[in-house]
Amino acid sequence: MKVNLSNNEKEEDLFLKAILTKCLKKDETAQNMLFQLFYGYAKSICLRYSSSQEDAKDILMKGFMKVFQNLEKYAFERPFKAWLRTILVNTAHTYYRDQKKFENEISLENQPEIENSESIINALSAEELLALIQKLTPAYRSVFVMYAVDGYTHHEISEILNINEGTSKSNYMKARLKLQGFIQKINPDLFYQYSTSKTKSI
Repeated sequence: MKVNLSNNEKEEDLFLKAILTKCLKKDETAQNMLFQLFYGYAKSICLRYSSSQEDAKDILMKGFMKVFQNLEKYAFERPFKAWLRTILVNTAHTYYRDQKKFENEISLENQPEIENSESIINALSAEELLALIQKLTPAYRSVFVMYAVDGYTHHEISEILNINEGTSKSNYMKARLKLQGFIQKINPDLFYQYSTSKTKSI
């Protein structure tokens, strides 16, 4: 399907391609421009996939280093943001794996799942949800953000993270349970409201 771009979008596309072409030639001014242009977008991704502001900064810098090192592999007909996002997600995964932090957490046998868990999570503000997501272990956090926020399928997640598709689904469910547990501790009234809504509707 052919997409018709507005004049502004065409100009932005040409501008970005010009910067990327110079970056391929190791032009430091162009590299700095690319970094500044996508800094906000990249930082928002790194924050979602990290445990802290400090980790996010490290992942951000390492991610852009990979961008410049692998830019010749980028296909110009592809959206640059999607390619950048993939690199940042992989960088975050590698970052925690190398630190031996990418492993499953504690047993969740005693944590019941409420039926409308999506609603209780959606009731949080973006800032509140980000703070809770950063408390998850890297294994849970990566799968949850990739599936619930960035729209990856479990099949795509399994390929990117090199895990079984069943593991991806399991970690996503466990991440939801952990988030419910966090909400129950910091906002018991909200948790009670959603956990009892099913009973009230019967």
